[in-house]
Amino acid sequence: MKKHAHIALESLLSRASTDALAEPAPKGDELETILSAVMRAPDHGKLRPWRLLVVQGDARVKLAEKIVASMKRLDPEPDQKKMDKRYKRFSTMPMTIVLGMHLRPDDKKIPLIEQELAVGAAGMNLLNALHAAGYGAVWVSGEVTYDPVLAAELGFLAPHALAGFFFVGTPEKEDREPKRRSVMPYVVDWTGGPVSFEADKD
Repeated sequence: MKKHAHIALESLLSRASTDALAEPAPKGDELETILSAVMRAPDHGKLRPWRLLVVQGDARVKLAEKIVASMKRLDPEPDQKKMDKRYKRFSTMPMTIVLGMHLRPDDKKIPLIEQELAVGAAGMNLLNALHAAGYGAVWVSGEVTYDPVLAAELGFLAPHALAGFFFVGTPEKEDREPKRRSVMPYVVDWTGGPVSFEADKD
């Protein structure tokens, strides 16, 4: 295996999500380069259905307020501890990147599911790019992600929608790399008939 390929593969195999994040977050040209990784996501039809909102500084508090408002809108009796936790996380993370979906449900060539999958692939590219650049991140969702009112407030009026939120920063500590699970229980050599996976066995 070529050296550069080995380094790239090790980066993919060592990525893990973390929300134990501190300053700094990427900025300037470095941030633009990291964000550019989404443009390499597989995208049948070249619709580029991903959209990114970068939230930092005082805007973090504004986003946190909208998150809490969404929680109250979705649940007439929201859990106060959960709201407090969400508010703190969204208002204090070094950076939040909102991943939006610019969808075209009436497109006659590209099914909606393929557009959504392209956004998901873009999100994974973003996580890998952040990791490769030495930053930490976690992709979070929750019920607020599927609140059409919140989506509209952030610029994604239906049929457009949200795909989640990425907390971004510098890992506070060098966590031990999680034990890497074997992929083999999730893989079979197909020979023509129905299959069963070791991972699905009780």
